Amino acid sequence: MEAFKLMKELKCNLDQEVQYLPKETGLSLIESTQENGNGVSAKCRDARVEDLWSLTSFFGYSTQTFVLAVNLLDRFIAMMKVQPKYLACISIGCLHIAARVTEDECNVSSSHELIRISQCKFTVSDLSRMEKIISEKLNFQLKAVTALTFLHLYHAIALSHTSNRKAVLNLDKLEAQLKACLCRIVFSKAKPSVLALSLLMLEIEALQSADLLEIAQRIQTHLKISKADLAHWRGLVGQCMREYSSPECAKPNHKKLVWIVSRRTAQNLHSSYRSIPELPTIPEGAWDESESEDSSEDLSSGEECLSSSLGSDAEGPYFPPSFRSRRL
Repeated sequence: MEAFKLMKELKCNLDQEVQYLPKETGLSLIESTQENGNGVSAKCRDARVEDLWSLTSFFGYSTQTFVLAVNLLDRFIAMMKVQPKYLACISIGCLHIAARVTEDECNVSSSHELIRISQCKFTVSDLSRMEKIISEKLNFQLKAVTALTFLHLYHAIALSHTSNRKAVLNLDKLEAQLKACLCRIVFSKAKPSVLALSLLMLEIEALQSADLLEIAQRIQTHLKISKADLAHWRGLVGQCMREYSSPECAKPNHKKLVWIVSRRTAQNLHSSYRSIPELPTIPEGAWDESESEDSSEDLSSGEECLSSSLGSDAEGPYFPPSFRSRRL
């Protein structure tokens, strides 16, 4: 009964996935754009998606938030004529929108915090206005059927046949592979159902599981995915995974961000450190161990002074009042 419901949900999402695909003509135009041209190039787009991956990891957002943010970004830049200097604001705006859609309200970072951590040169009002533009241009269709939607359904269908496969088919690994694929614009042209099945097929082949392969083939038949289409995208996914696992590949950095300050700022910090007044000498006879534990709480009281000045809502417009739609 559970398997039947999952297959019905699968078919429902298949019917809807085309509504959330970026315009292929717009994506092709981005791929053909030179790096130093007037428009957004594929390399520029891919770099921003890698930044979104790092920010997603930093803020503890889910894979669903990242995948939705990439979907919103691709749909927007494939529809609008965007200059590269505005791409940072657009990408952060898409991440903020996606977080509000998928995350609990208490876990969504503020606009100011997003700007401060991403170290981008726009203001809170700029970001707010950009989010409004993105929402309007996408007709407020901010929830999307993505490859992650199908990946979760495929995984659930596999588990519904036997519980022993949970440890074999690793969903976290599949999600990580999907995120790696989304860092390349070519995979934005793939139908989400096909991209997810390509990832599943490759993982099953690596596991050499005949039972799981039979389940995947049944899903392929149920969704009427052609062998040629699946073979094409499975080949591209396999190539991406090989390149991504190579030591030459520059992967997104998910480590804790480190502030890089100028020499002048460093000098000011050192000066302020030297200006701290000396504390009075504590008499040995009056030493109380219980008080010494409490007194340590005040040592970090000045840590927020440096970060609070970053990413402030400065004056001046960041982007023009309107965007031009692509004439495709």
